[in-house]
Amino acid sequence: MTAHNLRPPVGAHVSVAGGLPKGIDRALELGAETIQFFLSPPQTWRFNPPKPEDCAAFVKRRAEAGLGPVYLHAIYLINLAGPDQTILARSIESLVQYLQVGARIGAEGVIVHLGSARGRPLAEAKAQVAAAIRQVLREAPVGPALVLEQSAGMGESVGHRFEDLADIIAAADGPDRVKICLDTAHLFAAGYPVADPDGLRQTLDEFDRLIGLDRLVVIHANDSKVPFNSGVDRHENIGDGHIGLKGFKTILAEPRLRDLPFILEVPGLDNRGPDRENVERLKRLRAEVAAGA
Repeated sequence: MTAHNLRPPVGAHVSVAGGLPKGIDRALELGAETIQFFLSPPQTWRFNPPKPEDCAAFVKRRAEAGLGPVYLHAIYLINLAGPDQTILARSIESLVQYLQVGARIGAEGVIVHLGSARGRPLAEAKAQVAAAIRQVLREAPVGPALVLEQSAGMGESVGHRFEDLADIIAAADGPDRVKICLDTAHLFAAGYPVADPDGLRQTLDEFDRLIGLDRLVVIHANDSKVPFNSGVDRHENIGDGHIGLKGFKTILAEPRLRDLPFILEVPGLDNRGPDRENVERLKRLRAEVAAGA
């Protein structure tokens, strides 16, 4: 059975240091079936686009490996919601660059944190995010999806409530290329009870009513270091946090999530990022679900 046939596909955030194809090699070392990576250091605006031959080598290596969905993660400096217009302009430029490279390597999407309102009214922040999305898609009219990541609700971050994401998409004129990434740790911290079956069903029902499940394309699979409804973004290894193995088994068993890639962003057992053990933990739970255990 190939990686494409396993549902849901389980993968991880990987490094592409040394060239894009290295990301495929690292994915295979972890046993990942789907991946996400930064194209550039996430704490700097500096961007050196990969060379055409590097992009071509990535596409070839991915096909050889039979790897499933590939997502790029935008840099952490991006803030589409705040009052600083210089940062806004640089954020738009960075997203356009990522979407352009994403098109060249066949990525499914670019995942972005919307940022913080930084003291401005939420309605004003959401309107600016929507306008920025429209501009990004105008400047990168062809390419992968722009994937808005739901936040944990920490500080003045925008996008932890489904209704806010729905407002932003509507104000951006509802483009088909705008999709959503749900992070299990963020959902849990934001007060969505995803660790139990009834709570998960209610959460997805609400998402479908407000946004539409057709826009949900990827899951960030992270346990939560902090308790339910804490409003704090702290990832933990699978099974070691407040969601727990039972909670992840519930999530993996949800039919509406079965075809979505599950991508790990956990600290890892050695605090060096996603590792093979965390990938295997999710795979073992997936196997238990498939076996009806």
